Amino acid sequence: MIAERLVRFRLRTILSLLATIIAVAVVLEVIWIARHVLTWVLISLFLALALNPAVDWFQRHGLSKRGGAVAVTSLLTLAFFVAIGFLFVPTLVHQVNEFVHKLPDYVHDVTHGRGRLGFLETKYHIQEKVRHAVKSGGATKVLGLSGVAISLAKGVITIVVATITIAFMTFFMLLEGPVWVERFYSLLPESSQPRWRQIGYDIYRTVGGYVTGNLLISLIAGGLTTVVLLIMGVPFAVALGLIVAVLDLIPLAGATIAAILIGIVAFLHSIVAGIVVIAFFIVYQQIENHLLQPVIYGRTVQLSPLAVLVSVLVGAELAGILGALAAIPVAGSIQVLLLDWRRHRGKHPATAL
Repeated sequence: MIAERLVRFRLRTILSLLATIIAVAVVLEVIWIARHVLTWVLISLFLALALNPAVDWFQRHGLSKRGGAVAVTSLLTLAFFVAIGFLFVPTLVHQVNEFVHKLPDYVHDVTHGRGRLGFLETKYHIQEKVRHAVKSGGATKVLGLSGVAISLAKGVITIVVATITIAFMTFFMLLEGPVWVERFYSLLPESSQPRWRQIGYDIYRTVGGYVTGNLLISLIAGGLTTVVLLIMGVPFAVALGLIVAVLDLIPLAGATIAAILIGIVAFLHSIVAGIVVIAFFIVYQQIENHLLQPVIYGRTVQLSPLAVLVSVLVGAELAGILGALAAIPVAGSIQVLLLDWRRHRGKHPATAL
């Protein structure tokens, strides 16, 4: 016979459990609602970590006040992006104007079944389908002008607001970051402050080193790609180089995606240019994978290749491209915390009860 036991829960315990569940649900809902703002905060934090070494350098070389060092660093960063804009925007505007001028010729070729786009009429009879759609629903239904225009306007406004917000948050993080960190340390007991200062320094070195190194590698990839494209006479060389620099920020898969896209564009220009560009990407990826990335990950993050792969896959699954970007520094930070816990656990073994 098994003796029956009566388990009683106090009302206070039940209410505490319900309050905890409700609080967790509210926090998760707030995080979901504010996910775009949290994404901006995360991007600003990464940018601040990437720019902070430059601020420290200026403070060591004449600008003793942090405000002046932050201002100089911010102005130089702004000048860098403005220079990229001057290189990229005129080329983009020029190519768009050329496309607009050639658009009537493309339409004429399609309607008469000639040229590269003539198959749209001869095979799919696109002209008849468009004419029928216009008669039945009008141009707005065919092109989706209202929906596309609204979506495009919202997208442009969001990008502008996000850029301005991220810039200001990055500036204030650089300016007030050390003060916030010191306030956090001051809240801790004096006996544990040295330990947490060391943890903070290790995390800063891991994340900051990774972000700075990744930006440097991306600039190298974009710059070399631009040079190769200019030599081969491929159009949009600067714009394509900028695309490579952005895609190369994505660990593991970014360089491969860039190689496929740029290779296609180069082959459309000429077969020789396509072969040269593909060969360049193959050689460069070997150098990046076996020289540049091991040096950065080995000295800053100190993660094994398997840990890097798993963290990137998990981050991409959770938060897309942004998750893939943040996966490695987050994994490195977790590793710092685990190593510190194991180190102090060995110094203070648990006593048997």
